[in-house]
Amino acid sequence: MDIDAGNDLVNAIKPLAKATARKGADAGLGGFGALFDLKAAGYKDPILVSTTDGVGTKLKVAIDSGKHDTVGIDLVAMCVNDLIVQGAEPLLFLDYFATGKLDVASAKQVIAGIAEGCKQAGCALVGGETAEMPGMYGKGDYDLAGFSVGAVERDKILPQQEVNVGDIVLGLASNGVHSNGYSLVRKLVAQEKLSYDQPAPFDASRKLADALLHPTRIYVKPVLQAVKTGHVKAMAHITGGGLLENIPRVLPDGIGVWIDGQSWQAPPIFRWMAQVGNIDAHEMARTFNCGIGFVVIVAKEHADSISKILGDAGEKVSRIGEVETNATAERVALRNTDKVWPC
Repeated sequence: MDIDAGNDLVNAIKPLAKATARKGADAGLGGFGALFDLKAAGYKDPILVSTTDGVGTKLKVAIDSGKHDTVGIDLVAMCVNDLIVQGAEPLLFLDYFATGKLDVASAKQVIAGIAEGCKQAGCALVGGETAEMPGMYGKGDYDLAGFSVGAVERDKILPQQEVNVGDIVLGLASNGVHSNGYSLVRKLVAQEKLSYDQPAPFDASRKLADALLHPTRIYVKPVLQAVKTGHVKAMAHITGGGLLENIPRVLPDGIGVWIDGQSWQAPPIFRWMAQVGNIDAHEMARTFNCGIGFVVIVAKEHADSISKILGDAGEKVSRIGEVETNATAERVALRNTDKVWPC
């Protein structure tokens, strides 16, 4: 272990962590543990909610292209977007960075991304672990894991209201592939003999690396504004398993939804993948977010007002479907997808 390099990294990231300080935490680094004062954060009868996640093989794109400044945002997003599904406000975040030999410059880029993600989510970066493990990782390789804790008042935990037939499914646009399905993405890149420094075949205005590394959207602040109205029934973060497997996780027994694939405009990368990979609509919707990174379910009479709150806060919102009695084994019925992802 290069102790001097480790100390250099800690000193380099202290200002980044300090910039994420919030009520309840001063976001200082260097102690054996981090303290958080829930009372100072304004909670009276809180329930803690915790999540942990990683970035997956999207890291290989970052490593192979030498672009490390956005995967930290992905790491935070994958944790905090899960927290808000239950109505919880993200409060603090910790990271785990493991590598064979510590490169302070690239590690600082990664952690700067984590700090940026924490600022977007309104949570404090209170600590983490940097592990140098020769023999475990190849030259230049590293891995990331994140851990976040949030809180919600006991009487505000979601889902609060029963989801009923006729409720509206609102979809919040994604930034692209986000952080799931990259083993398949990388396979298609190799199949098409593409390099990361060439223009993306689905967006000539950007290099392929930049397009593929566009960070996962963090939905925290707009979604929590909508939750405060009391009119949000249930929500889902569309991660691994795509639309087909994540939406049913928040539905009661006997209830499903139908989704209209023409109700939103998916980023062009999804059409490209469907075509070059010969991937049918069902498999696309089971693997990727397909342009919808987060789902909010509301009663029909509140759909317009919640859409406006989310839209005013910067989200692109589409009315993508409706709740119905369970129609399929997967509980999500796809419509018009053959016109969206022809292959």
